[in-house]
Amino acid sequence: MNRSRRVLAAVIVAVLLGAGGFLIGRLSSPAAATTPATTSAAAGFLRDMQVHHAQAVDMAMTIRDISSDPALRLLAYDIALGQSQQSGQMFGLLESWGLSQSSSQPAMTWMSQPVIDGSSGDHGHAATADGTMPGLATSEQLARLKAASGVEAEKLFLTLMIAHHRGGLEMAEGVLARTTVPQVVSMAKGIIVAQQSDIDAMQKMLDQRDTSG
Repeated sequence: MNRSRRVLAAVIVAVLLGAGGFLIGRLSSPAAATTPATTSAAAGFLRDMQVHHAQAVDMAMTIRDISSDPALRLLAYDIALGQSQQSGQMFGLLESWGLSQSSSQPAMTWMSQPVIDGSSGDHGHAATADGTMPGLATSEQLARLKAASGVEAEKLFLTLMIAHHRGGLEMAEGVLARTTVPQVVSMAKGIIVAQQSDIDAMQKMLDQRDTSG
């Protein structure tokens, strides 16, 4: 019962932070003259990253309920809260620009747009045929995580979340190459810094568990 209450409290805090992020996104919106088009890389990134973040929050809250390791539970909590707040900001920006939260185009279509500098280098993951976002866990992997316990669950979470964060980095780097919208540029740079730090911490945790067997 106590654990359930703690998880419920964490979810409530995440929702409140998401709402706060929404308000920040509305208040920090650019002037109408600089509003990006609905098919722009900026808009596509904000939509897709909300979906990407939602899965990260779900996985983080799952392992926080399963694990008894304080360091891992704190990291998971930070991921859930941070990405909930960012999702709120993304939602708020789209709302302030009068753009739909969804698109008629498949997910990741924006990543196939040309880059600003006109180069032909690798600037992100091209959209797959079914619009799959880089790093997303499959439904089968999520089911395994929810059914696992102990160190097995912790190792699976760390493996999945490292891949998930790397996919997020790929998306953030992709939008930086395709937009100059100030709010989106700032957000993408922040995601890169935060998620690379998380990856480093999670890799150490995974290595420790692999070493100990």
